[in-house]
Amino acid sequence: MAGSLASTPGFNLQPSAERVATSSNYLTDFNFLNQYLPDVYEAEFERYGNRTISSFLRMVGAEMPTNSDLIKWAEQGRLHVKYENCTLGSHAGTETTQVITVSDSLTPTIPGGTTFTDGQIGLRTGQTIMISDNTAASSLSNKAVITETGYSDGSALANNEIRVAYYEATQAAFPAAGTVSIFVYGSEFQKGTAGMAESLESDGLIFENKPIIIKDRYSVSGSDMAQIGWIEISTEDGGTGYLWYLKSEHETRLRFEDYLETAMIEAVPAADGSGAETALGFASAGNTTAGSEGVFHAVENRGNVWSGGNPTTLSDFDAVIQRLDKQGSIEENVLFLNRQFSFDIDDMLAAQNSYGAGGTSYGLFDNDEEMALNLGFSGFRRGYDFYKTDWKYLNDPTMRGGLTGGAVNGLLVPAGSTTVYDQILGKNATRPFLHVRYRASETENRRYKTFIVGSAGMVDGRVGTSLDAMEVHFLSERAVCVMGANNFFIFKG
Repeated sequence: MAGSLASTPGFNLQPSAERVATSSNYLTDFNFLNQYLPDVYEAEFERYGNRTISSFLRMVGAEMPTNSDLIKWAEQGRLHVKYENCTLGSHAGTETTQVITVSDSLTPTIPGGTTFTDGQIGLRTGQTIMISDNTAASSLSNKAVITETGYSDGSALANNEIRVAYYEATQAAFPAAGTVSIFVYGSEFQKGTAGMAESLESDGLIFENKPIIIKDRYSVSGSDMAQIGWIEISTEDGGTGYLWYLKSEHETRLRFEDYLETAMIEAVPAADGSGAETALGFASAGNTTAGSEGVFHAVENRGNVWSGGNPTTLSDFDAVIQRLDKQGSIEENVLFLNRQFSFDIDDMLAAQNSYGAGGTSYGLFDNDEEMALNLGFSGFRRGYDFYKTDWKYLNDPTMRGGLTGGAVNGLLVPAGSTTVYDQILGKNATRPFLHVRYRASETENRRYKTFIVGSAGMVDGRVGTSLDAMEVHFLSERAVCVMGANNFFIFKG
């Protein structure tokens, strides 16, 4: 006969009114919980730390609205006229006059509104010029006055040719049929003569960019919304606490915010007839084209490019500084760098101390055993002020940090603002060198839109659509404006 229930091992239990383990309520041989229910950590483990990479444009730029499909602005051109790679015929050093073929072209105008034809140049009769040999070993130069241009009345010269008369009786003998540079330093006329025959129109440079529409979406079905599963989170934008099925929505939002920045950095305009233009439906959209001009594209095409490795010596940086001297000479500049480039600059600066490249006397301090040695620099001054900071986008292995070919190691951005003529406003405006324009009006702001559609999760009887899901949509329409790109530097691997 079987024993009674009271004598069955493990089931002679007295439940407790509180959630505490006692000798009378402890299940000694009932292992269901141990066998089937895992020990779950509620909190996520942040295995990659801060995963977002957006910070660059927030640090260096501003945001302002625009209400047009096109953003246009004018930037000042050079004030003085210079031509390089001009062709000088055989020059023995005893010529009194000579014809020079000029390589480039401008569009000067004659008083009265007559515009010169293509191929004519911005050099005029009576101007005095310096002619320099482009060979660095010789560094020869002569001075001359322009006596005839190809667009002078009755001239037999071509539009891009000038005739000059030398001031020197015996000039520096350039190589035969050499290549020379020319720049204008003044003019000279005889008493009682007519004035300058032609005038020059300002070399205004018109730039434009167009906003692009950026979208993303998060979707969760109504069934999944009914299955509650909480998880404790701590996210990059400061969010903490418990999230239910919206955990992935939260990460979609973070990812979208990253894309708002990276799209402005990486965007390129689509070429006419390109596959992207056709696939996106812009081929038949009139004057509207696909793509936009991002920061990298603007600097690569209108700015300065350093390629073939990082500038790691003072002489390398001197070359960068000399180029900046020829541009806007902005006093303060910020270097956004990947980790290796940042280390290279630290090593370059460390090599300047009295202990050499391996020295540790980076500054004047009392070096004791309780002090952590700082082996990095936040900036330096050499001609201009350079401040450096790590750019996470260039280090992230899922973004630019994972590239071996076409890698970008750093970007030099001038600090401050510049004055440009805003074609939309019709007046001069002060703008940061780098800023974002987003589409907005009094009735629609497309800087950062979120909206929800679908029947799931709706309250008060409101139903967005018959879709048995909740969809969270994200949208933005924006463009980045790189003004004065000639003051930027991009460092490519």
